[in-house]
Amino acid sequence: MLAALLGTWVAESPSMATARGEIQIGISGWRYAPWRGVFYPAGLPQSQELAFASRQLPTIEINGSFYSLQRPEWFADWREQSPRDFVFAVKGPRYITHMRRLKDVHVPLANFFASGVLALGDKLGPILWQFPPHLPFNAERFEAFFAMLPKDTDQALALARQHDERLAGRDWLQAARGERLRHAAEIRHPSFVDEAFIDLLRRHGVALVVADTAGRWPLLEDLTANFVYLRLHGDKELYASGYGDEALDVWARRIAAWSRGQQVDDARLASHDPAARASRRDVFCYFDNDVKVHAPYDAARLAQRLGVPTGMAADQRAAPPSRAVTPRSSARQRT
Repeated sequence: MLAALLGTWVAESPSMATARGEIQIGISGWRYAPWRGVFYPAGLPQSQELAFASRQLPTIEINGSFYSLQRPEWFADWREQSPRDFVFAVKGPRYITHMRRLKDVHVPLANFFASGVLALGDKLGPILWQFPPHLPFNAERFEAFFAMLPKDTDQALALARQHDERLAGRDWLQAARGERLRHAAEIRHPSFVDEAFIDLLRRHGVALVVADTAGRWPLLEDLTANFVYLRLHGDKELYASGYGDEALDVWARRIAAWSRGQQVDDARLASHDPAARASRRDVFCYFDNDVKVHAPYDAARLAQRLGVPTGMAADQRAAPPSRAVTPRSSARQRT
């Protein structure tokens, strides 16, 4: 099946790259104990891990914001530690998606945008909203939530000013005016394989996350926004398995097509209606198969296929050492 999806793969040339949207390939999170002495140089202080990782790959998902509200000084510090053109995706709070299940979330959403997210400035990329496996599609509830999401920094600031007392004295209410904000939705319940959900995403310009989860949850490739958001959690073992050359070639072909505004012929779709025509789309891809330290190496190998610069040697056969098999801590929560 994989071979059929692959077709003929031709490496990107500089002239081909000019006709595409921006492609960002990186990792989900950066603070993992098993990576120390493997991806991170031995003896590197933990405080310098982001500075190192952000010079190896051009984008990273911030995962801490999923578990709790972060602080403005942390976002500002992350911005300062990373290179000029770096991009952060930010994961929305599980309090909104998992605990409140999108019910009465106006104030929690205001708290999130007041917590310092906007301190990332021009390094703020898409905001990821991941929904739990036990949350089914409810059209009315999702319509109301997507309508609340700010489309630009002006709307985000207006919303942030409605935060509650928990953010008193620790809010961030500054941003450049009129900068667009992008949102992406990752689903894990089979009821979302529904044309009505795809229509809803398209009306609100929210990207459907293409999520490879080793077959555990739905993998859909409907194009619903002016960008594509891809999360690769492992194709054989969730969060653990690395991606081989054939699999990376498949994803490279798909990313190349999406970045030119096209859809692949063998796309796995929930809707029969084609996406709106586009001359190009930006693509954001994050590897979340971190358990055995595959993520940064797989990201580098995929980036090489697409001509995306990284800090890793172009001739490097990037792969984690065989000893990098430290089991994930039981305290580590998976996302």
